[in-house]
Parts: sequence; structure tokens; C-alpha cells
Amino acid sequence: MQEFIIESISNELDQAIQKKIDLKTKPLGALGTLEKIASKVCQIQGTLSPSLNKPAILVCAGDHGITEEKISPFPQEVTFQMVMNFLGGGAAINVFCQQNNIKLLVADTGVNFDFHPSKQLIDLKVRKGTRNFAVEPAMTVEECTKAMVNGQKIVENLHNEGTNVIGFGEMGIGNTTAASALLCKYTKCTAKEASGAGTGLDASGINHKADVIDKAIKLHSEINSPLEILATFGGYEIATICGALLKAAELKMLILSDGFIATSALLAAHAINPNIIDYCLFAHQSEEKGHQLMLQHLKAEPILQLGMRLGEGTGSAVVYPLIESAVQFINEMSSFEDAGVSNKE
Repeated sequence: MQEFIIESISNELDQAIQKKIDLKTKPLGALGTLEKIASKVCQIQGTLSPSLNKPAILVCAGDHGITEEKISPFPQEVTFQMVMNFLGGGAAINVFCQQNNIKLLVADTGVNFDFHPSKQLIDLKVRKGTRNFAVEPAMTVEECTKAMVNGQKIVENLHNEGTNVIGFGEMGIGNTTAASALLCKYTKCTAKEASGAGTGLDASGINHKADVIDKAIKLHSEINSPLEILATFGGYEIATICGALLKAAELKMLILSDGFIATSALLAAHAINPNIIDYCLFAHQSEEKGHQLMLQHLKAEPILQLGMRLGEGTGSAVVYPLIESAVQFINEMSSFEDAGVSNKE
């Protein structure tokens, strides 16, 4: 597997950043989380004058063989139907991206459907859905690596176009089961702790999901390397996002980390190179059970907690205006000296 050169962010600017924030015309800490966001963006960009350029969200879609185990109340064809909804502009992520002037890209990484060629849809299909990981590995290592490389190329292209802030979303019936299995393998939590309602399972359905995951983990008990774990239990959309995340950090882009499934890709990326966390802002805490465990494992503090659990990258799109506000205040707000206002003695 390709080695990702992700530099750990140095703290040499930390004092200067904090001084600039503290000298703004406000009491110390009065802008709360916005101050933390501004500081983080400055650290990532290595500057006291940060900028947000050409924001983009990449939504990756893929199907999952694990649906054969009846772990979702929705049929698999909902995946391609929702992709068509993205292309038609009718999904939540379309609305929020349009509202906040965020470029939206939609990629078919492994949907079990033949789409007509479209300028709106990026064809990254590796295979028509993963295999059933309750029976065999979801992907071969080669397939998983191909999906990761696809994600890297998309991010590299965006970076070359001037994008320096990126978020990720997903669509794939069955992918909360894949994400839960990845959570178990990367954090050593139990299947029961990791399994939630997904697209609307009742208590019985959640218990069944946990049983399926538990049996699959026992079946593949010898799998331990980060890449093999991702290939065995993940999905093409998750692997694509994982590769994209690693490339974004390597290019020192600001990463907006979204909800449960997108964060499972970040778990994989973190297992490959822990320095990736230095480049992430965590948009929100999903209501999907298990996301809190992911955030705890990554020692991450989410910006929002709105009771959301939709996916698609919606958390990242919704939080973006707050990040803009943080960048605006550190760049545009007057200091006490500039404004001729007396500071605290």
C-alpha cells in the first residue's frame, strides 16, 4: 500500500494565533468554539490569516453484500435511487451545498446499477457492490486499494483547482453495518455497543445486526492490519473516502469530518496514519449509536449536536457557515489597538 506522508502540525504558531485571538475587541474566550475553530484553521494552514477556498463535498455511493443478511429495512435499490436524487438536486445535501456555495461531487464507487453516462456523476465503480462479509471478505485488498486510489485522485484534482477545504458524504444501503463492524475492529468495542438503528431498525433488528457483525468478526478473526480490516468489512464508498481523507491531509487541506459512516473511513485512515487527525474539524455528533464511540476513540470534539443521522455529508455542509464565521472574525475583527478601545488591565 502507498505510504502517505502526513506531517504532524507543529505548535510554533500557537502562541501567535492565540495572541491574535485574545487581542480582538472582546473578553477573553468570548467567542467560545469559534475561537477554537479559528485556531485550528490557522494551525492547518500555517498562517495568521487563513482562507477558505472553493469548498467541496464528495459524496460516494456503493452497495453492500451484507444486505443479504436482512440488516436493513430498506431494499438495496434505494442506493441507486438516492444517487438519482442527488443528480436531480433533490436531496438534503444538494440543498445545503447550494445554500452555502459548496461544490458537490457525486461518485459511483460500487453501486449495483448501470447508470447512464452523466457529467454530474463521477464513475469510480470498482464492482457492483461488495461481497457479503458474513461469508467472505467484502473486498479483495486489490479492490480496496483501487477504491482508495480513486479517492486520492479526486482530492488531488480538487486541490489543483484551488480547493483547500473538503468534506465527505456517503450513500449505501447496509453501510451502517459495515461501519459498525469497522468500529468494532478498530476500537475493540463489542458488536452490541457499535450497532444502531441505521435507516430505522427496531430493537429486534438492531440485535440481529449485532449478531451478524459478531459472527462475521469471529469468522475473520485473523484479520488485523488496517488495510485488511477495511477490505474485509468496509465498502467501496468507505474505502474511497479513506483514500481521499489521507490525500487531503497529505495536501494539508482542512477536512470536515461528518457522521457515522464517513467517520468509519476516518477510523481506517487514522489506523493507517494517526497524523490525519491534525487536519480534521468534526462537524457534528450523529445520533447513530456508535458515532460517539468513534469520536471518543479519536479524542474528537464535535462542533454541533443537532440530533442528525442522515449522512450524505449533511453535517459538514451545515457546519460550514460557522467555520466561515470563525475565519472572518480572526481576519476582519478589530483588535483593541486598531479600534482605540481600552483593553483589560
